[in-house]
Amino acid sequence: MAGPRDGERGGRQSLQAGLTLLRRNVLSSLFTATIFPQLGLSGVSIAEPANEFKEYIDIFDGYSLLYPKNWIQVRGAGADIFFRDPFVLDENLSIELSSPSSSRYMSVEDLGPPESAAEKVMKQYLTEFMSTRLGVRRESSILSTSSRVADDGKLYYQIEVNIKSYANNNELAVMPQDRIARLEWDRRYLSVLGVGNNRLYELRLQTPESVFVDEEKDIRKVMDSFRVINSVD
Repeated sequence: MAGPRDGERGGRQSLQAGLTLLRRNVLSSLFTATIFPQLGLSGVSIAEPANEFKEYIDIFDGYSLLYPKNWIQVRGAGADIFFRDPFVLDENLSIELSSPSSSRYMSVEDLGPPESAAEKVMKQYLTEFMSTRLGVRRESSILSTSSRVADDGKLYYQIEVNIKSYANNNELAVMPQDRIARLEWDRRYLSVLGVGNNRLYELRLQTPESVFVDEEKDIRKVMDSFRVINSVD
């Protein structure tokens, strides 16, 4: 169980994430402008450019996507696949799959319209983030829902939600005025839902709101690249 200083630590995460992103960009510029020209490698950056991607294909489970080249794979995270930004640790992507033995999805429309699917997605996130700590409060909102037919002819839903977590700085205090709620974290969760092989597929992306504007272009590219493909038995 987390201790009473969790709120204070969590409240600093958004600021730290923003500073980390700024530091990463500054260091990349310094290396490009000073060190590499001395080596005759003008224009080469030591940091991976943010707009370069790798393709990940899983022919056995049946999906493919692009992800930023400098993101690292984390094994044992509970998802089918999990990648994380090595600099902004609160930024990651994962794939969740329904069980092949207990699901018989024919289309993503089996979930209802995008708005109904968004309610289910947000409820699932809140369930996963349930806390036994005293004084923890979560605020959530659906930011956008949409549907699109990709170049593979399949229908996909795209959903964005925001979730904020607050915790009292002194949850054991008797008087209400002594229990001050502080923001622990503020994140955006983006999901792409698709159906194939009688299974429901969900691409999940998580990013702090403090860096979303800077990372949005790359995040959108990952979302647009997600495809459900025929799996190999």
